[in-house]
Amino acid sequence: MTTAAPPRIPEAVHRRRWAILGTLVLALLVVVLDNSILNVAMKTIASPAPVGLGASQSDLEWSINSYTLVFAGLLFTAGLLGDRLGRKWSLLGGMVVFGLGSLLSAMANSPGELISYRAVMGLGGAFVMPATLAIIMNVFERHEQPKAIGIWAGAVGLAIAIGPITGGLLIEHFWWGSVFLVNVPIVVLALVAMALLVPNSKDPNPGRLDPVGVLLSIVGLVALIYGIIKGGELADFTAPAAWVPTIGGLLVLAGFVMWEKHTDHPAMNVGWFRNKVFSASVTVIGLVFFALMGVSFFGVFYIQSVRGYSALQAGVLMLPLAVAQLMFAPRARLVVDRFGVRATCAAGMALIAVAFLGYLLLGQTTPIWVLVVLGFLMGAGMAHVMPPVTVAIMGSLPREKAGAGSALNNTFRQVGGSLGVAVLGAVLSTVYRDGVSDSLGQLPPALRDKAGESLEATLAIAGRTGNTALVGQAEDSFIHAMHVVAGLSAGVTAVGVLLAWFLLPGLVAAPQAAQDPSAGPAESAAPTAEPAERIPGQVPGQVPGQAADQAERV
Repeated sequence: MTTAAPPRIPEAVHRRRWAILGTLVLALLVVVLDNSILNVAMKTIASPAPVGLGASQSDLEWSINSYTLVFAGLLFTAGLLGDRLGRKWSLLGGMVVFGLGSLLSAMANSPGELISYRAVMGLGGAFVMPATLAIIMNVFERHEQPKAIGIWAGAVGLAIAIGPITGGLLIEHFWWGSVFLVNVPIVVLALVAMALLVPNSKDPNPGRLDPVGVLLSIVGLVALIYGIIKGGELADFTAPAAWVPTIGGLLVLAGFVMWEKHTDHPAMNVGWFRNKVFSASVTVIGLVFFALMGVSFFGVFYIQSVRGYSALQAGVLMLPLAVAQLMFAPRARLVVDRFGVRATCAAGMALIAVAFLGYLLLGQTTPIWVLVVLGFLMGAGMAHVMPPVTVAIMGSLPREKAGAGSALNNTFRQVGGSLGVAVLGAVLSTVYRDGVSDSLGQLPPALRDKAGESLEATLAIAGRTGNTALVGQAEDSFIHAMHVVAGLSAGVTAVGVLLAWFLLPGLVAAPQAAQDPSAGPAESAAPTAEPAERIPGQVPGQVPGQAADQAERV
């Protein structure tokens, strides 16, 4: 009779694992919450001094994009450094940089300073995000990891939802910089808790550095994200400023893959992508955030500009999405145990697609409870996609590569979200401009181009000129454009349903047992004993992370 392997987590760490998770969730909240808070403050920051900074539309876009550009471009490298140098130190250093960037952003005296300091925040966030998930994989036993990852994923939804509410309250009672300053005490609290609670872990056998691979990954990702952002900003992906960096980034990333395939000390084992589960999972994550971020982009304008709700009320209307994620994400593992990964993720993606199609019902007088129901459906769908897909990604890789795996997970999410905002934002702008163009003929020639830029610009000029007929036409055109984007988002999500159903496994292995971080090279090289009993969600006879682990040993 074969006995189960002893617990791989030290007892002292095991006892405080949920307190450690709470600390990691706190770090995750402050990083994710930041962008959703900033969205509410945009109008105030655009106001002339002393109320705001007098930021232009382009300034506002780059105050968001500078964070995204640095964050997405450095995620993979930050994950690798965490695996090599220690995830606790990566987490602590990232939080310090993020807190400093937040303090500087709150004190910015010009749009240029704000853009620069937001990039500093992105640098810190890039080290925090992959470290949180990697630490979870190293403080929880295998059977508890799906639950912990479910809570981790639910925290992302909570941050997205409470951001606008928090931002609305701060803007109503304080100056615009308070949306950044609020991060500082949270960061200080998190740093103290991390220093006391979080254990350090790292790859026991990281091998030699791969500076060429790291450089290629940074240059490729930054160029790709920059091109995507620029295309969305110009609403024209055929402009050289958009397609040149996009194509250049793709070529550099192709060079990165070729380099990693032939070097004897790769930063990333490209063999991971030969694992169907891994490839399908990261693609599904990218598709989900492509559609979600595109719809979130127009949702704010629909609620505030068309329906007339305040920023605080708009934030409250996003709560159902967070409530659904908090309710269902930690329990998604139970659904996976009963129905399998394939059915759970495909059904979750289908629910998201239905929610997107529901946006076709929204008009100027639609009862607002319809939007609440759609938000709840979308949150429930995401809660049954993100945790099992994340478990599948982490379970298909060796545990000592948890930082790199977490970084790839988040990189695909960021790239997908950036593509969604850029591509679907460009579609929204184009359809809106076409719809309102006839009515713009009533305006003086000097105002027509400006009025056609966005719904907000049209409404501002209509108010200035007293052209009330233009308001109705602008709202009708925006709702039509919103319906087009919602339909496209539903189509993209439907592709995700097919990928999940045909490429994800019926069951998925729990993540591979980690090796003792304190073990020497000889111990690290030894295969980890597996328990005889079947892990919930594991294919009988399958060793967790087997294919990836064998490739790693080779």
